Amino acid sequence: MSVYTVYEPPLKAHQSAPDPERFVFVRDGFSFWAFLLGPWWMLRHRLWLAFVCYVILAVALSIALRLIGASAAVAIIAVALFSLLVGFEAATLRRFTLSRRGWRNVGLVVGDDVESAERRFFDAWVNKAWAEKTWAEKTWAERSPGDATPRASSPAMGVPMARRPSSEVIGLFPQSGAPR
Repeated sequence: MSVYTVYEPPLKAHQSAPDPERFVFVRDGFSFWAFLLGPWWMLRHRLWLAFVCYVILAVALSIALRLIGASAAVAIIAVALFSLLVGFEAATLRRFTLSRRGWRNVGLVVGDDVESAERRFFDAWVNKAWAEKTWAEKTWAERSPGDATPRASSPAMGVPMARRPSSEVIGLFPQSGAPR
């Protein structure tokens, strides 16, 4: 299972709500294509600042290796390690660029692939919007038969449930002062 960071685009002038088609899911972890084809991967994802920094660092690394008289084997290892670093930090580069452009981090989601992660995220997003509606805003068709009073949403939605005191034993240890 992969972990994805979800980014919401900034609203355009004519929009009142974000367009779900434009949401970006950034997979956390190693990126093989960023490792193998770093500069092209950066250009494909429109990471202009990261691309410029990559070119500057690659040229500086090449010049430094020539100045110290490193062998070809050392140069190949240094370039491979630099590419490995880009592969490991690819998701960070994308998240940084999206944040810099005004995109808002709206959460994390876990999924086998990006499609299942999108499905899980938007299912939770729709359910959260449903839970945030007040009882009066829901139509009669939307209310369940036992929906007489508004209820708090589940803890999974990020809202803690109210706790009520209980004299029952929960677990293996009785409460102190309780009759035996």
